[in-house]
Amino acid sequence: MLNISEKTKKILEKSIDEPLSYDDALYLMNVKGHDINGLIATADLVRDEIVGNNVTFINNWNINFTNICSGTCGFCAFKKNDGEDDSFFMSIDEIVDIAKEVHKNGATELCIQGGLHENVDAYFYEDIVKNVKSECPDVHLHAFSPMEIYYGSKQAELSVDETIKMLKKAGLGTITGTAAEILDDDVRKVICNGKLSVAEWEDVVKTAHRNGIRSTCTMMYGHVETLEDRVKHMEILRNIQKETHGFTEFVPLTFMHENTPIYQRGKASPGATGVEDLKVYAISRLMFRDLIPNIQVSWVKLGFKFAQTCLLAGANDMGGTLGEENISKSAGASYGVSTEIENLKSIIKDIGRTPAIRDTLYENIKEV
Repeated sequence: MLNISEKTKKILEKSIDEPLSYDDALYLMNVKGHDINGLIATADLVRDEIVGNNVTFINNWNINFTNICSGTCGFCAFKKNDGEDDSFFMSIDEIVDIAKEVHKNGATELCIQGGLHENVDAYFYEDIVKNVKSECPDVHLHAFSPMEIYYGSKQAELSVDETIKMLKKAGLGTITGTAAEILDDDVRKVICNGKLSVAEWEDVVKTAHRNGIRSTCTMMYGHVETLEDRVKHMEILRNIQKETHGFTEFVPLTFMHENTPIYQRGKASPGATGVEDLKVYAISRLMFRDLIPNIQVSWVKLGFKFAQTCLLAGANDMGGTLGEENISKSAGASYGVSTEIENLKSIIKDIGRTPAIRDTLYENIKEV
């Protein structure tokens, strides 16, 4: 039997039937020893009750159409200046050619994102969406972060609402939930000064949701933030979801530090520990429960072995086959940028769970 402290035991027993409070979540962020095992086991139990034994994934492909960016993100090693070695900017024809090829090979979702280039605006995003959907009408376009939507709107002198409506009409399916990082303006001043504020991020996401464009939600952690910041971030996401019900999944993104400017300047820690990662997965499960039922493991950042462990701590989704994921790779991730469906199936079966392929919105799920 595990020797779990009485306070932890009481909180975990309560969490089986109701969402964690902010205070209880913060307490669990600090537990040690056997209390960690109790937390993980409870999260796995709640996961089973809410989403069952399936571990889902999607056949998708990432297209990063440019790495030329005017952004100020200290955690990004992907950014290049215009004219710099290895900088690139894909034409729309090049984007469409990739889309046609990968869709022909089975990809049902395309994730399209790029840097904040001076020649990019909301109308450029519209052209991407229209041209890809013209050639691949059945593919789901999961594209553009809240930062890109905000930037593209400003560039085109449109409101965020006008941009979202325009992109939806063109065929956009969902937007990504990145650019959230940590939803605290003081933290953001350190890691991405000049990026959209917490209020601006919330506005883009809520506007998308009101227009019927759903999104993922993310948290990038393990750099300069406190444990309180992590819990506050998840509380903000929870409150948004109570209002809009527009999030499809929560994706914890552990900070990849190695090649990032902020770490090389000595301004950030070298990422979260493995125990911290497990706590984030477990606590997010107990905070979100069925409000955000899908919690995704980023195997690109964690590796397949540790991804399996996180699936035992409350997570239920393995993301996708990805194809190309250059942003994590640039920052120092060393676990590859693509995988095969058979590999994901094997990893999932190894922990006694059932692999299931899904669509972007988790509406069509098929065990495989």
